[in-house]
Amino acid sequence: MKTTKTTRQQRLLFGLAAAIGMQAAAYAASAPDVPDQVKVPAGERLVFRAYASGAQIYVCQQGADGKSQWTLKAPEAQLHDRKGAVVGHHYAGPTWKHNDGSEVTGKASAKVDSPDPDSIPWLLVTATGHSGAGVFAQVTSIQRIRTKGGQAPAAGSCDSSKLGTEAKIPYTADYYFYAPAK
Repeated sequence: MKTTKTTRQQRLLFGLAAAIGMQAAAYAASAPDVPDQVKVPAGERLVFRAYASGAQIYVCQQGADGKSQWTLKAPEAQLHDRKGAVVGHHYAGPTWKHNDGSEVTGKASAKVDSPDPDSIPWLLVTATGHSGAGVFAQVTSIQRIRTKGGQAPAAGSCDSSKLGTEAKIPYTADYYFYAPAK
């Protein structure tokens, strides 16, 4: 049986469309299973995920009660894709900036303790601002999960002699970014 050039092109296009559709479905279906407190609102879809590695930066300062304590100053982390390439940064705000120039800032709206007691909590963050066009331009919710490390130093290590001292505590986490479903 003879196959025409047009039929071969149609099969190739159909095959490519099917492969792209399966990849998109697999990616969308890979939203993580998390406790109810940090689930994203209904009607949102996963648009991006990244692995972060960096530090949580704490400052030794005097608290409202007059006692010295470690207070979170900011995160400082690189965002990596599945292959390990750096695709953006996470820093004070909290803010996430993608290499495509898009940026999202947010505010924590819910948290649960990490299953690892030596790690920072899992968070649900609600977007409060955007800049630039790109992957983060439409993000409405962000999850920080699978955290390792990042807890503040021991309370006793912050005293009046160390006021103003910073401590960078290594951490890793997975960040999932969501936007309204189309």
